[in-house]
Amino acid sequence: MTVNEVPRVPPASAAHRASDGSPHPDRTSPTFERDVQAMFTHIVRRYDWFDHAASMGNDYLWRPRALWDLSRFRAQDPPVQRVLDVGCGTGDLTRLAARYFPAAQVVGADFTAAMLHIADGRTRPESTAPRVGYLRANARRLPAAAGSFDVIMSAFVARNLVDLPGVFREFRRVLRPRGTVLTLEITEPASPLIGRLFHSYFDHVVPWLGAAVHSAGPYRYLPNSLRGLPPRPEMIRMMQEAGFARVEARPQSMGIVTSYLAGVG
Repeated sequence: MTVNEVPRVPPASAAHRASDGSPHPDRTSPTFERDVQAMFTHIVRRYDWFDHAASMGNDYLWRPRALWDLSRFRAQDPPVQRVLDVGCGTGDLTRLAARYFPAAQVVGADFTAAMLHIADGRTRPESTAPRVGYLRANARRLPAAAGSFDVIMSAFVARNLVDLPGVFREFRRVLRPRGTVLTLEITEPASPLIGRLFHSYFDHVVPWLGAAVHSAGPYRYLPNSLRGLPPRPEMIRMMQEAGFARVEARPQSMGIVTSYLAGVG
């Protein structure tokens, strides 16, 4: 399915906006998902630029390394034929996966239409375009039959989800036997010193950068959302309880990000 139009997204509720008018989602609010959609719609044109700047270019390394971790994890599994990238945003990981798995059909799914519109436009000129499609979907209710995909992946999405255990169960439902989940996420650094520097940067510098481009809300939300993420042992436990037989956590960049890998027995 290809996205050709950008449906309008209801605006963030007035109570969940920063002083500059940009959306600032509140996880405790019943309108949280709608406010997250409004946030991503607000920042869509500068999303990639800001992520590259905020990560100091490291996101160019994290996604390929995560796919390399995935290949090693799947070393004894069947070839990858179908891939689903959940929360694909502007399609960076979707397009990378299509190049990494040259025989696979790759689907990018996101619940923010504006992101999908950009992802589709960036994919069309590539040679992999005939094998890539996009659809609008919520991670909690994927529009796919059971056993549809060999690999389900997501990058920097978990912090925006309201029911992470339920999402992992949904991933398990749509995976084929011997399928694999890859979840790449920002995590707590292993070193206390690196952790202090990390939090200082995300708590102060990133919101300042966001305010400079009239997006104070989204980039104040980012450090708050990171605090809501489960620690590595709890993420592993959630995946195991969702029905995955083999789960591993592979840190990168001194633990600033982690590739979580979970396999169906």
